[in-house]
Amino acid sequence: MASQPTVPSWDKPRPDDDRRLCLAADIEQYSSFDTPGQRTAQAQLARMLRAAAERSGLDHSTWSVQPQGDMEFAVLPVGTSEQAVLGEYVAHLAAELGGYNATRRSAGRMRLRLAIDTGVATTAALGFSGPAPIAVARYLNAPEVKRVLAAAGSASLVVVISDRLYQDVVRSRFDGHDPEEYRRIHVEQKGFAGYGWVRLPGVDPQEAEEPWPDVPEGGPRSPARAAEAERPSFVQQGVHGTAVQGVIHGSVIYGVVPGRAGR
Repeated sequence: MASQPTVPSWDKPRPDDDRRLCLAADIEQYSSFDTPGQRTAQAQLARMLRAAAERSGLDHSTWSVQPQGDMEFAVLPVGTSEQAVLGEYVAHLAAELGGYNATRRSAGRMRLRLAIDTGVATTAALGFSGPAPIAVARYLNAPEVKRVLAAAGSASLVVVISDRLYQDVVRSRFDGHDPEEYRRIHVEQKGFAGYGWVRLPGVDPQEAEEPWPDVPEGGPRSPARAAEAERPSFVQQGVHGTAVQGVIHGSVIYGVVPGRAGR
C-alpha cells in the first residue's frame, strides 16, 4: 500500500525563519503626560508611523505590528528596502514629529527613540521571538541612546541602528546615506552586548550639546565581563597620615567604585 504524504497542519501558527527588518518606536518621558495627554500621544504616534511609511512608499498595513502603549514594535515584510527604511522613512517620521511639535506647547511635545535591526524574527504566543526583536528592544532602551536624546536640545528624534545595518547600508553610502551622521555606541543590556550606531536626524553630531557616548576602550565586552563590571568593589580612595610597620596612623577614606571588581 502506498504511503500517504504528510499534510502540514495549517491550523497551527508556524515560525517564520526569514530575515526581517524589525523596528520599534518609543515615546520618551511618556509617564510625564497626564491621562488625556497619554491618549493623545498614543494616537499621534500610531498616526505618524503610518504616515511616514505611506510617504516612503511602504505599505504599513502589511507590517506585523505589536502595540505596547507608548511603544510600537513592528516586523516588516520580506523584501522591504533597508535603504528606504533608514532613509526616507526616518526622514518622513522626523518631519511628521517636527510638524506635530510645532503646534504644541512645550509640555505637550513628543520625543521619540527609534531602533532598527534586521535578522530572524519568529512568531510566538505573546508576539515575536528571535535575535532581531531582542536586539531592537535592547537598543531602544539603552541608556546611551537616552543620553544622546537628552543632550540633543531641541531634537525630537534619535535613531539607533544595528552594526549590521550600518555596515551593509550606511557605510556603503547607498542612496545617499552619510556615515558621518552616525556615532558608534556599545550597548550592554540584559545579557545582550553589541555595537549600535546613533543618529539625530537634522542635527550635526559635532554640534551636540554634550559629547556623544562611544564604545569603551578595548571594544565590546562579553555579557559575563559586562556583569562583572557592574559589581561594585571597595578600593582605597585616599589615605591621610603615616604608615609605621604596616599600620596606618591617621584617617583612611574608602569609596565604592563600580566596574573595578577583580582589578
